[in-house]
Amino acid sequence: MPSTILHKAATRGHADHGWLQSHQSFSFAGYYNPERIQFGVLRVLNDDIVAGGKGFGSHPHDNMEIISIPLEGSLVHEDNMGHKKVVSAGEIQVMSTGSGVFHSEYNNSPDKPAKFLQIWLFPNQLNVTPRYDQIKLDPAASDNQLQQLISPARDGEGTWLYQDAWFFSGSYDKEAQFSYERKRRENGVYLFIVKGSFSVDGQLLETRDGMGITDTDKITIQSLEKDSEILIMDIPMQNKMQ
Repeated sequence: MPSTILHKAATRGHADHGWLQSHQSFSFAGYYNPERIQFGVLRVLNDDIVAGGKGFGSHPHDNMEIISIPLEGSLVHEDNMGHKKVVSAGEIQVMSTGSGVFHSEYNNSPDKPAKFLQIWLFPNQLNVTPRYDQIKLDPAASDNQLQQLISPARDGEGTWLYQDAWFFSGSYDKEAQFSYERKRRENGVYLFIVKGSFSVDGQLLETRDGMGITDTDKITIQSLEKDSEILIMDIPMQNKMQ
């Protein structure tokens, strides 16, 4: 039988820093819940709103795979690897911090908020040379179908990272139904509803709800509203270092 864990949007941690509103699915900074430390190698899932002209000053990371998915607006990324990039809604940024990197992120607009998902995965290799990647998505590729965003394959669709993980997203019409089959028996699947609502194996998930599923190979999903958007993360439940 499948095993599930449900994270309703209203039960997430919340940090109000004035310039930053952050809702946290897992323990992070000042939010601590011993039952929400991680889901497999998924360590952080923050739903952030950054005020116009504000952002995160230069700070360090190491040995973490960091994925940024802008939902509205855009962010300016700068790091000590020499990158200065603008990442906007419709794009994805991946940073393998490996042996160590410093970076900053600021809202690219002086007066409009930027909304983005910040996701951290534990890597399956330590102290790799830090890397940065950014891709632009094709909206048509996620219209009533799943678009692959991330995989372990360096020559695969989307971008890649140092983990046996796959990310998919899709935007669906009302009553559209599809199945998802996990990639590896060792993996679990974490679903996050970006917008709208879905029935996942009979469980109602609404905007910003999350649910982790293990011990099943196939998940049945149905969109309950027009233009409902879902993010699917297929990730190891135990980290095996290479």
